[in-house]
Amino acid sequence: MSQQTPNSASLQGLPARRAAVQLLNAVTVEQRLMSELMGPKGPLAKLEAADRARAQRLATNTLRFMDRADRLLGPFLRSRPASEVHNILRLAVVEIFVEGAPSHGVGNALVTIAREERETTHGAGMVNAIVRRLGDMPMSDWEKLPVPRLPKWLRKPLIGDYGKATVEAMELAHSKGAPLDLSFKEGAILPEGTMLETGSLRITDAGQVTSLAGFTEGGWWVQDASAALPVAILAPKAGERVLDLCAAPGGKTMQLAAAGAVVTALDISEVRMARVSENLTRTGLNAEIVVADALEFKSELYDAILLDAPCTATGTIRRHPDLPYAKDGGEFPELFKLQENMIDHALSLLKPDGRLIYCTCSILLDEGEIQIEDALKRHPNLSIDRAALEVQGVDPEWISKEGGLRIRPDFWADRGGMDGFYVAVLRLNGKSS
Repeated sequence: MSQQTPNSASLQGLPARRAAVQLLNAVTVEQRLMSELMGPKGPLAKLEAADRARAQRLATNTLRFMDRADRLLGPFLRSRPASEVHNILRLAVVEIFVEGAPSHGVGNALVTIAREERETTHGAGMVNAIVRRLGDMPMSDWEKLPVPRLPKWLRKPLIGDYGKATVEAMELAHSKGAPLDLSFKEGAILPEGTMLETGSLRITDAGQVTSLAGFTEGGWWVQDASAALPVAILAPKAGERVLDLCAAPGGKTMQLAAAGAVVTALDISEVRMARVSENLTRTGLNAEIVVADALEFKSELYDAILLDAPCTATGTIRRHPDLPYAKDGGEFPELFKLQENMIDHALSLLKPDGRLIYCTCSILLDEGEIQIEDALKRHPNLSIDRAALEVQGVDPEWISKEGGLRIRPDFWADRGGMDGFYVAVLRLNGKSS
């Protein structure tokens, strides 16, 4: 690779690459989630639409294949470089071996980026040398590396929960990313896709969501097939009063409203609930919007409550590969306690003989099976409804021993997988807790 001053053609993708590096640094150094970086002050804010999409794709792919990139880079590194330099090298690996970009252009752009910042300028020569060597490597060196593994802080407890073989299957699902799933109203205009047995429409290579058929007409909304199951299991009846506790981003609220339920959608975030209101308007559906702390909310009792509790979101890694690098598990015990408190408070808002759907987009047993086992011990008049899980498309093998539904990312592996999820139906017997 030449060390001459790069020409404008070789630096055509410089803004997107620079923003991708900034995203990677924010996630791995500052431990911020990608979703927090998408606002008007984030690295993508001033980019053109094409560069914005490219930067987000580059950062996401680098996070998805980070473990594998580190393995490829290992022999070239005498010691671990500064994180900011390491991220530039990781991006180079992914551009060359995942995106198929010419190493010459990648190297010129990333050396330029390295020279721009105080934290990385000392590493510019190393970036140049290593990218040049990467360009000489055959693709087979990349392909023979193992599937990217989760960081040890998360991998170890998951192996304790599921065993190594299952965790490896989940990691394979994570590495493949996720297709786009839609939930929809009856009679909606739908884009082309595959109808799943649970009732969701799955689309591969969807592109820009707003350009898909039927978006403007408002007949459908984006929602992973796993996330659509709690409402299907709740089976709301027309006219039932249902509380959607922790409602944002609103997919379940729209499902409930589409089924004819009288829905109260509650969340603590005013910004996120504004988005729920926008989606309700687009889809022509109705729900009462409440911005409040779920633990302080008081109301007349509800026929049913859907509690999609705040959780680690570890079930969504195939679409959010930043999560294992933005977190380290330190905040998890507080989340587990919050979930316990939310279950108890939700039961106080439920009519006698009412039903509570508890769900989390998590693959940790602490946020699913163990929470339900503990809730049943705390509330003698509470029971779990196994029969409610017998809905279209749900494999009986997914039902766990305590009577909840355990969904893993490696399920439906030949069709693109599904988010990790846990769902349980709790019933109050006779009187409120």
